[in-house]
Amino acid sequence: MATKKTTSIKKTTKPVSKKTTPVKKGKAIEILNGVPDIRRYFYKNETPLYFISATNFNMLGADEWIKGFKFICHIECFDGLHPNVFSPTEEIPHDEFTSIEDINNYLLQHPEVQAYLNLRKKGRSAGKAMFLMFDEKTEKLAKKLGLEIMFPPAKMRTLMDNKVNTNRIAEKAGVPCVPYVLSSVKDYAHLDKVSKALGKDLVIQTPFGDSGHTTFFITNEEEFKKYEEEIVKEKEVKIMKRINCRGSAIEACVTRHGTIVAPLMTELVGFKEMTPYKGGWCGNEIYPNAFTPEIREKATKYTQLFGDQLRKEGYKGYFELDFLIDQDNGEIYLGELNPRVTGASSITNHAVFALADAPLFVFHILEWMGVDYELNIKELNERWAKQENIDGWSQLIIKHTEDTIEYVSEAPKSGIYKMFDNGHIQYDRMDTHRRAVETENEAFFLHIAKEGDYLYEGADMGILVSRGRMMTNDFKLNARAKNWINAIRGKYTSQIVEDKREQVVLTGSLTK
Repeated sequence: MATKKTTSIKKTTKPVSKKTTPVKKGKAIEILNGVPDIRRYFYKNETPLYFISATNFNMLGADEWIKGFKFICHIECFDGLHPNVFSPTEEIPHDEFTSIEDINNYLLQHPEVQAYLNLRKKGRSAGKAMFLMFDEKTEKLAKKLGLEIMFPPAKMRTLMDNKVNTNRIAEKAGVPCVPYVLSSVKDYAHLDKVSKALGKDLVIQTPFGDSGHTTFFITNEEEFKKYEEEIVKEKEVKIMKRINCRGSAIEACVTRHGTIVAPLMTELVGFKEMTPYKGGWCGNEIYPNAFTPEIREKATKYTQLFGDQLRKEGYKGYFELDFLIDQDNGEIYLGELNPRVTGASSITNHAVFALADAPLFVFHILEWMGVDYELNIKELNERWAKQENIDGWSQLIIKHTEDTIEYVSEAPKSGIYKMFDNGHIQYDRMDTHRRAVETENEAFFLHIAKEGDYLYEGADMGILVSRGRMMTNDFKLNARAKNWINAIRGKYTSQIVEDKREQVVLTGSLTK
């Protein structure tokens, strides 16, 4: 895209180059012209930038691309060895955590975190921050500390995160969804009436849910009764025809110049070896020619249409779409929207196409940096769509799958592990993300649950990332995946603690 034209300025100032534009008092500000300028800008960044969350998983590696980027985390996944992770050492009194938002609000009120922010302040500004999840309380706390949140307002994100509203946005954008109706549900007879056109085999989603925890598969009244309380309490739910589908995910970024779209990834869903939830997300794969050219083109087109509609709604920045690919007719339908970085972001941002230009999170943060820039979105998307620019990676999200409360007395360290021919693994070396993995016999493991923690049904134990595939062509876990899952689980030692059940707070997934 051509550089913007500039107007004349006072003769007392230096001539303005084609990469600058005049501003007040005759000073000129540089326009960043394309990816090289954007990369240089962040390498020289002086603004304190943060990712504040339960863990730093979703933004792994951001500190290597952006000078002054730090992680503020509640869970210290690297046991003090990560140079850019700050985690409070003392726990202060707090209400029970029921969400990631609660954890982030706790962090912003923690004296150690406040002291750390003050230490790195530039003038009156404490800098800018990203959160995986935040609410209006987070916004108030951040404002009080002088932090600018690098995302649209919580109210807007909540509105768009609502699975019912997602379909309404898709309708405006012209993006197809699985046949559905939006309705309240009073009882099974009412459900049968409002969903008559969809048949008897249904999938119901409540407006908000965590990795399949609030996705219900219903074919009869008996199955409905299991989830009736959760369904009927909602003012409106999404009722879909159940299709024979495979899950996929795609991440993108709404910018002032258009929507940047990353390649389509497969999704691992509902594997009992990793998640207790039938519709629960538990990983991703990215590799060349994972989908037919037709599906890739449709996914990219629909994502751009959806991103353009988000921009009209007032949204900018990072988002992720889940697509459902019908195995019977080859159609691709929108599943859901995540208006944020997600559990798939690490896979997106460390792939070859991103490393050759810049990770998607760089373009997201750029929208909040108060600088002007030019970027040819069409050329960037064309490069990222080339299959030769994609390398093969998989990640597994390993949860505690038993309906027990267990105390962890021993846990594997974060870093690089090697697997031997007999299926056993050994810790090899410390590293902060997957790029150090050289072969399929190595993997990067990030522990979430560590010594002294409690495991409960659905609790995240850790994330494993390796080169190559973890599924077969018919979307089943392959032998290598099962070996890695078993080996990692074998590194945990835990004991069932019955009398702690009422004291353990169930916060759900900390990663997506």
